[in-house]
Amino acid sequence: MKFQQWPKRDPRKNYFLVPNEVFHIGLSHPEISIYCYLLSIENRETYQCWPSYKTIGKALGMCENTVSKYVRSLEEKGLIRTEPTMIRSKDGRPLNGNLLYTICPIQAAVESFYERQFRQLEEDVARQRAAERLAESARRSPENALCAPLGGA
Repeated sequence: MKFQQWPKRDPRKNYFLVPNEVFHIGLSHPEISIYCYLLSIENRETYQCWPSYKTIGKALGMCENTVSKYVRSLEEKGLIRTEPTMIRSKDGRPLNGNLLYTICPIQAAVESFYERQFRQLEEDVARQRAAERLAESARRSPENALCAPLGGA
């Protein structure tokens, strides 16, 4: 049996790069899927593309509402920007077109992720301190405690 050698693949064709950070900034698998799909079809010079929710959903096995939800999430996380577009019908009426997606630099999304984590940590620490002060207050003065047992103990 003769060994069949496959043709070498051109690294510049039919491939796209995904920043490693995408897997470390708390994205869900639908967010990663949509982000990667947008990367795969973007114009490499303008970093833009304009697929419909239907096109994205068909490619990834998601319904349009799900795609819409996760596109908004990617936008909130700073990975993409969207802009509405307009098209003209055959009779000249303006109609809504697909969104124009711009892929943002990953560094901004990473910084935003760490800022969100830091804020969450600060909030957790503040809640913990408040709970400790409340417990201390209840220990010192049980009759004035917010959670004192009824009927006196």
